[in-house]
Amino acid sequence: MKMAHMLPCYLHISKGVCVNTPPTSKGTRFSHARRISGHKLHVSSSKGCVVQCCRASSTSTSSTAREYLASEFGWKVRRLTREEHEMNEVAQIQAEAFHTPMALFDDLFFQFFKAEVLSGLIYKLRNSPPDRYACLVAEPAVDSSKSESKLVGIVDATVLRDEAVLQHLNGAEEYLYISGIAVSQSFRKQKIGSVLLKACDVLSTLWEFEYLVLRAYEDDVAARRLYSNAGYKVVSIDPQWVTWIGRKRRVVMIKQSNLLSSHF
Repeated sequence: MKMAHMLPCYLHISKGVCVNTPPTSKGTRFSHARRISGHKLHVSSSKGCVVQCCRASSTSTSSTAREYLASEFGWKVRRLTREEHEMNEVAQIQAEAFHTPMALFDDLFFQFFKAEVLSGLIYKLRNSPPDRYACLVAEPAVDSSKSESKLVGIVDATVLRDEAVLQHLNGAEEYLYISGIAVSQSFRKQKIGSVLLKACDVLSTLWEFEYLVLRAYEDDVAARRLYSNAGYKVVSIDPQWVTWIGRKRRVVMIKQSNLLSSHF
């Protein structure tokens, strides 16, 4: 089974996805949360699992430090750098996950789709404020000095304010929308999706957002099980009429962040 079917969070690649509105505070941000600046952060979930966000030296040619938001099951998650090779890896993994195979000229259409994914990623990285959009990437927890770290999974986190969703969020004015989750074909079924979702939890705390939101196909049992295990609950479903126009029904799933900062 392809990860695109297991984790349908829908990749947003249009320019309209960038949200440049300033952050608000009413009903949206944690009053107790604080941002980090070069500090080590330990975050504990209600299940007792400790996730670390720490600064480490990069093994790539970039001199910028990397902050790992989560480390579990042999994988660690951080924000994507703007290095060309990393952005190309992200585009490759997401294109493989979300491309619909064509009967003819499939290779050509795949390359077009990958180019569109890369273009959308570059646009969002260049035009989104750093606390309004993040592309998170997973890589092996054991560093290799012989080669660049290979990316194995990706997820997008974007601040949104869709009224249809906000009505389920108890007075919040904005929320963190999780989308575009994908895992490399060679590394599926190895808990990478779970670690990516855990990193999104940590990011929501760092950005002081109380709610996380995602969408899944109604009939995708595997994906919904993954999200349910991560603490997401279904709050709405597409109307029946969407099936009349050939679309699958989707469910909206939300999670109230339960991570609290304990050390700064």
